[in-house]
Amino acid sequence: MTRLSACAAVFAAATIQAQQASYPTFGAPQPQIQLPPIPVTQPITANGAVVEDVIARVNDQIITRSEYETALKAMQADAVRQGATQQQFEEEQKNLLRDMIDQQILLAKGKELGITGDAEMTRRLDELRKQNHLDSMEALAQAAASQGISFEDFKQSLRNQAIQQKVVSQEVGSHINMTHAQEEAFYKEHAKEFTVPEQVHLSEILIPTPDNATDAQVAAAKAKADEAEARLKAGSGFADLAKTVSGGPNAAAGGDLGDFQRGQLGDVLEKATFSEPEGGLTAPIRTRQGFVILRVDKHQAAGVPPLEQVESRVQEGIYMDQLQPALREYLSKARADLYVDVRPGFTDTGSAVTRKGKDTFTAYKAPQPKKKTVKHQEEETKKAAAVQAELAAARAKVAEKNAERAAAAQAATEKTPVKRNVSRFSKPPRVKKEKIRFGQAPRNSLPTSGVAATEVNNGVLAGQAPGTAMALTASTTTITSGGDATTESDDPMAIKVEAPTKKTRFTERQHEEDTKRIGEQLKKVEVKATARPVAATPEMTATEKVQAAPLGLNGDTKNQPKKKKVKGQPKERMQQQPTQPVDDTPKPAPTANPALVANPVNEKPKTPAPSADQSTLPPTYVQPSTGAGAPTSVPATTSADPNAPVTTPSPH
Repeated sequence: MTRLSACAAVFAAATIQAQQASYPTFGAPQPQIQLPPIPVTQPITANGAVVEDVIARVNDQIITRSEYETALKAMQADAVRQGATQQQFEEEQKNLLRDMIDQQILLAKGKELGITGDAEMTRRLDELRKQNHLDSMEALAQAAASQGISFEDFKQSLRNQAIQQKVVSQEVGSHINMTHAQEEAFYKEHAKEFTVPEQVHLSEILIPTPDNATDAQVAAAKAKADEAEARLKAGSGFADLAKTVSGGPNAAAGGDLGDFQRGQLGDVLEKATFSEPEGGLTAPIRTRQGFVILRVDKHQAAGVPPLEQVESRVQEGIYMDQLQPALREYLSKARADLYVDVRPGFTDTGSAVTRKGKDTFTAYKAPQPKKKTVKHQEEETKKAAAVQAELAAARAKVAEKNAERAAAAQAATEKTPVKRNVSRFSKPPRVKKEKIRFGQAPRNSLPTSGVAATEVNNGVLAGQAPGTAMALTASTTTITSGGDATTESDDPMAIKVEAPTKKTRFTERQHEEDTKRIGEQLKKVEVKATARPVAATPEMTATEKVQAAPLGLNGDTKNQPKKKKVKGQPKERMQQQPTQPVDDTPKPAPTANPALVANPVNEKPKTPAPSADQSTLPPTYVQPSTGAGAPTSVPATTSADPNAPVTTPSPH
């Protein structure tokens, strides 16, 4: 049993078959396969009945219950016609809703791509009109109506079929590639399918005769056929001669008749043609139509033809084998981009995700990101990848240097010291004696310890003066700072022994500089990697917009309309604006200070005598004149108490 979705053409054919199956056919066999129960939708009211409802939605397209039932009946009739069992029908019926949804998905994709299918629909209708020998489309519509078929529905089914085939060819078929190795493997695997019987490709030159031809007419036709044969033997072209002499229906095509297998021709024609090689000509043969001269254009023996002859069929077979899984994968991915909703009780076997809850319908569509934003994101991604690569390279370099130093240290510890071959009679090393001057203590010749190391007995040390053992010894203090214990003597004159230092070489400084330089470079790269910009959050974006908004004195001045200039209106210039009038009224002279006027200019002011308390007094406040009389002076306080309030007499 073939599946409804074997290829893109069968998707649309299911719609046509479902529509045609809805009309009764007299004499058709009754189906012996039982239809499965369809979930029933409960009516809203108690006495109501559901006439039609939607069982699936694909974007803005719907699949109704009646469409599903019609397709199910068409599948039942197809299964009966092919002799399928009840189990096979039930397995195929599980994918019916999936195939109907796939058709709507292809139509939705065609709508997105701008594919209409009108030109292909018109071409197919014209081919159908020519096959039925009809004069116009109106005659074709009348013929469809006489058979009980809606011509508009039939046109829509052809349009949908054209859209689906175009989408499959453009979105799926264009991505299928095949190699010569795949063609050879497919050819060897399906060799039996390409086995053909013996056949010949023929062309003819027909000299026609009437149905009730007389002997004279037959003789004239025979003479004309003999003349054509002579011209062919003389070297004339068969196709050119057929166009001018032949009276057959295919004379314009050079007399091409096509391929004929054994048993398809009469005995006389078969014996005359199959015995000729390629390019061979037969003598004029008398038939009911007249005298015919046949040429064998190609003679193919029985068996499997070579790959070059059936390469187109091999490519078509590979294409169909790869198309089905590629189409299923494409449709599965397309479901994630489209809205597909199935009513509870029906199963969509092509859906990989089961919806939970009720979907919310909305008309919102996310805007396309700006090209500038996308370009900036791509640049930031490249920069981040480059920084990470640089960081990894720096860390690898540091690890390599550490490994080299560790290997060098390990090799130095494992290396055994070389013993020097000291001669028995070699001279002892010369010790340079220190020159001690008068009044100076020796510096380099002092012993490392105050007392020579001798064996201690229970008695007095050998060579020690009496009483020396009872003398006070210098105390020592042990200081521990988390590491090795060190001993510090309280005697400042004690000689401090420094720890032996390791001999260093000049070549080791380069390693230290390299290590320091690599470490600094690694720190810079780590800082650069951690300082990458972070994606802005919605709160940050909103704050940035608020901060970037213009703040004018009169509110937002960004979107204020610009004043339009009126043609002919006088221009406003700064020089033409009115100026404020100048006040020429003479102003009075300023009043002089009376306190300064009382003393002449040349007279030196007298300094008042200080008071008994020798305190600093504030200056005398001179009240301005109130009209008549001399100005009144306000004396300061003369009290010995500086905190006493100042008594100001009344001016009256």
